[in-house]
Amino acid sequence: MSTGASAAPTHVDNPYAGATQYVNPTWSASVEAAAGRAGDATLAAKMRAIKNQPTAVWMDRISAIAGNADGNGLKFHLDQALAQKQGSTPIVFNVVIYDLPGRDCYALASNGELPATDAGMARYKTEYIDPIAALLGDPKYQDIRISATIEPDSLPNLITNSSEAACQQAAPYYREGVKYALDKLHAIPNVYTYIDAAHGGWLGWPSNAAPAAKLFADVARTTQAGLASVDGFVTNTANSTPLVEPFLTSPTLQVGGNPVKSSSFYEWNDDFDEIDWTAHLHSLLVAEGFPASTGMLIDTSRNGWGGSARPTAVSTSTTLNTYVDQSRVDKRVHRGAWCNPLGAGIGERPQATPSGYASSHLDAFVWIKPPGESDGASSEIPNDQGKRFDRMCDPTFVSPKLANQLTGATPNAPLAGQWFEAQFRTLVQNAYPVISTTNPTTPPPTTPPPTTPPPTSAGACAVKYTANGWNTGFTGSIRITNTGGSALNTWRLTFSFPSGQQVTQGWSATWSQSGSAVTAANAAWNGTLAAGASVDIGFNGSHSGTNTAPTAFSLNGQACSVS
Repeated sequence: MSTGASAAPTHVDNPYAGATQYVNPTWSASVEAAAGRAGDATLAAKMRAIKNQPTAVWMDRISAIAGNADGNGLKFHLDQALAQKQGSTPIVFNVVIYDLPGRDCYALASNGELPATDAGMARYKTEYIDPIAALLGDPKYQDIRISATIEPDSLPNLITNSSEAACQQAAPYYREGVKYALDKLHAIPNVYTYIDAAHGGWLGWPSNAAPAAKLFADVARTTQAGLASVDGFVTNTANSTPLVEPFLTSPTLQVGGNPVKSSSFYEWNDDFDEIDWTAHLHSLLVAEGFPASTGMLIDTSRNGWGGSARPTAVSTSTTLNTYVDQSRVDKRVHRGAWCNPLGAGIGERPQATPSGYASSHLDAFVWIKPPGESDGASSEIPNDQGKRFDRMCDPTFVSPKLANQLTGATPNAPLAGQWFEAQFRTLVQNAYPVISTTNPTTPPPTTPPPTTPPPTSAGACAVKYTANGWNTGFTGSIRITNTGGSALNTWRLTFSFPSGQQVTQGWSATWSQSGSAVTAANAAWNGTLAAGASVDIGFNGSHSGTNTAPTAFSLNGQACSVS
């Protein structure tokens, strides 16, 4: 791998074209664990069929950069992305920049840690953006195409919620923070910036859409590179607006003497789905001065709306609202119902340059919101992350904002960003397109190999073991180095826990445990270990009382030196 600024790769128009995408091994492990608990062979098979799909990594607070109790840090994921890169094929690493002062001024469930003050802005720059930019700018990672989703729900809130006191206070910090993030990230040649642009059910009205495009352009023009600091825009982040409404194709179609768009569900919004919204937005952005090459991403992680409730034909009713309700695939009670919506399903799998949507100028379908991660807690949960109880996440709440209807949120939800297995099960069951278990389309980097023990190979090994703990949990990191004179084609590490610890999930290897004995066999993409080369693997574990480190490790049956 080349290093140094002179070898920096060309900044391409569409980073996803011809590239693989990073598979987060921690998310994959959560999916595999859910499959093991599914209690239904068909459901488990569907879960396993998607566990190697690429998902974004969220930097949702300062501690996420180094890693915290909820997950590994940014360097860990970048190193894993390097390990997953296959030869000369580019790899895209999706990361979400998400910690503005006064974050999510209108949605309490995802409020952040930094206040909308000058002090909060100073911390955002020096403790959050600067360290992220320093890591992403490390020449070690210059062969990774880093796609950064910039601050979900920030600038869109300034269009629709400007009357809210919290949003008024946050507004100047949103503009300044997004500008600062763009300046720092655009300066790194292999980083691609995509500004969050909400979704059609939020900004699709003409009274919102045109001002949004103007705001995006105004903020971009304040950056050092101007409009060039933005590679594109991402819509539907962590939302469930459908990609396409197949039976509602004309907002002006007359039913019962009124246009479809005037129904209670669409409220005179012409953009019924994300294909409508991306095409609409792109035309407005170009009118504001952005180049026609500006690319769009759509988060399709939770907008499938399949299952038995999905309509199979257009309604024959002549009553407008009945016609719309029977024809639409989006089964929410209201398009403003955003929190853990019941009935939603996984949508299109991530793919580059999807065909058939020329006017939308799509760079890719992506999974920015990892399926199975909560939108927000359904009841008050004390925490130190700034996340508050939002009644839109409470399934018992009748919301005035939803035309006095129940929210339709999934019950018993944990804090935003934490694994929510009940919702994940529903998303898999309601996926559309339906998840294939016979020939799943998944990227190859982390597909686990058979667990048959490989033959003993000649050579020697060294192991470095470290652990970072919290309460009764810990993360274990292991670096294995082949200190022998020949390459290993496969490897299998074994060790024993001295204090009854248990592996709860692992990554970059196929993990198993029997009693105190632990085995980690290579993954398909890291089985070859050249002489002198190293591989990093890891796991999350639990313990009770003590967490004494293992003292002996063997690789392919041979003892390793330990440091």
